[in-house]
Amino acid sequence: MEDSIHLKYLAVGPNDLLWGMAVNSVGFQNVKAGEPYPPQGHPSRYLFTRERGRTLDEYQLLYLTRGKGTFKSASVPNSVSVQKGSFFLLFPGEWHSYAPDSDTGWKEYWIGFKGPQMDTWVKNGFFTPAKPVWNVGLQSDVVELYMEAINTADKQESGFQQRLSGVVSHLLSLAWFRARNEAFSESAQQMNKAKILIADKYNTIRPQEIAEHLCMGYTNFRRIFKDYTGFSPAKYIKLVRMNHVKEALTNTNLPVNQIAFDAGYENEDYFFTAFRQHTGMTPLEYRSFTQGK
Repeated sequence: MEDSIHLKYLAVGPNDLLWGMAVNSVGFQNVKAGEPYPPQGHPSRYLFTRERGRTLDEYQLLYLTRGKGTFKSASVPNSVSVQKGSFFLLFPGEWHSYAPDSDTGWKEYWIGFKGPQMDTWVKNGFFTPAKPVWNVGLQSDVVELYMEAINTADKQESGFQQRLSGVVSHLLSLAWFRARNEAFSESAQQMNKAKILIADKYNTIRPQEIAEHLCMGYTNFRRIFKDYTGFSPAKYIKLVRMNHVKEALTNTNLPVNQIAFDAGYENEDYFFTAFRQHTGMTPLEYRSFTQGK
């Protein structure tokens, strides 16, 4: 493989998209300081200038491992900085422009793809044109995945598009996961402490006690905890309690009322109602089902 640039453009058949996602292009390019951008060698539909930009009919996920530059798009009209350790996602039908700074250049990896699976993730709000850039730092596993995609595209063995689809899914999940945790870098330790407290004292602890233990105001704690976990503290505690109940029903023969009490349910009627709402079954029906009776 050439060290400065490696490009692979792929044909996508209708059956490939039935898998849910298919890859159109993959590669890397190492642009030195002062070199023109983008380099020659791309098909005409991929070429653009910083001033004119371009619009693609596919998604592209780019990752920088050296240098810095700028990015803007129809949804982000003011230029934002991108640098080594940055992901940025291009959306089909969305005008965009990006380029390295002339005094640094950059090294970029990219993979272009399309398909209904990605469309669904966008529709459900996991990825949005309004927030296309994530700074996650230099990650060796990310580079390894891009190189795996490049090697797979080079060989084009039977079923290679399905394998490439898996690599894209892995890259997207890493980008989303790392960016999300980077956003919580200052509060992650406190939220993990909260989760440990709940795991240790799920049957007695109240959300307000957790906030007090962390020296946080409850309103602020509740907001950050819900953003971090997807659940309010009270809902999270209920889920942990219910999971302990289900585990005890499956793995022991303890009486149902004792299991409920041990999990923190003091009102038996409330427990039975909550359990049926959660599982669609009574506790005894759940026990019979999970124990194979």
